[in-house]
Amino acid sequence: MTQTSAFNDPSSAAGRPTEPVPLAGPGGLPFLELSNGFGRATVCLQGGQVVEWHPAGQAEPVLWVSDAAQYGPGKRIRGGIPVCWPWFGAHATDPSGAAHGFARNRTWEARALRRLPGGGTQLVIALPDDPSLRSLWPHAFGLELHVALGTTLEVVLQTRNPGPDPFTFSEALHTYFRVGDIEAATVTGLDGATYSDSADGGQRKRQCGPVRFEGEVDRVFVDSEGDCAIVDPVLGRRIVIAKSGSRSTVVWNPWPAKAQRLGDLGAGRAGRGGWREMVCVESGNALDNVVTLGPGEAHRLVARYAVEAL
Repeated sequence: MTQTSAFNDPSSAAGRPTEPVPLAGPGGLPFLELSNGFGRATVCLQGGQVVEWHPAGQAEPVLWVSDAAQYGPGKRIRGGIPVCWPWFGAHATDPSGAAHGFARNRTWEARALRRLPGGGTQLVIALPDDPSLRSLWPHAFGLELHVALGTTLEVVLQTRNPGPDPFTFSEALHTYFRVGDIEAATVTGLDGATYSDSADGGQRKRQCGPVRFEGEVDRVFVDSEGDCAIVDPVLGRRIVIAKSGSRSTVVWNPWPAKAQRLGDLGAGRAGRGGWREMVCVESGNALDNVVTLGPGEAHRLVARYAVEAL
């Protein structure tokens, strides 16, 4: 699959919202495509994962998906916006638990399509609560993803606790962004923030200036609630990430050695490695910033992405 051809519907009408188009994608997975005058977005119902956002007028898609991504039942697609829930990273007590939780490899259901003021479109999907999950997660839950395609792409992960007892969870929208060359890109907005450096044994450090990429970067910024941006001089654009309900920001690029170990980062368009063409800037709640919900309570993690010319 490539981002530029697998899900495109050239007959989609521009300038008005359309019903989501069901698509049988690679590996037979179910996809829904949203298209309106603001652009196009595609969601894979396995994992509730946005795999494409191509705003109108942009030469390049904003999200990155590996050319070696694997598609099939239970497989995790490398790229787009994977949903990490109800834990981020490794399971706290069970090493056999799937990394980043079970939400990203189970099938979600389409629940609603809403027309937004100004011509945008919002798709609501939900992960059904299945009693078979109790061995992984001993709580009843409600989990929805709201994907709004308008002048920006807004993604909302909403968690609800319908049970009689409180529960604590961590989460992230593990967003992969396309960049022209990672060595030229920077991430701004995190100057002075404290982070756990996963590439250096989890040591706590303080960010000085913009995040630059000269080797593997795997940083979980805690108590980080502000906006940040990816500055990409090669593609001539700034991707702005605004958020609410999120106190952690994760910045990640694996660099070539880890990319080779992971095995599904691909060769990239120029054949120099897919890792050169992506950076993850993730909005979430992890480490010090886990969320506890009491009975009947709900939490909304909101990320809003916009693209500006440099």
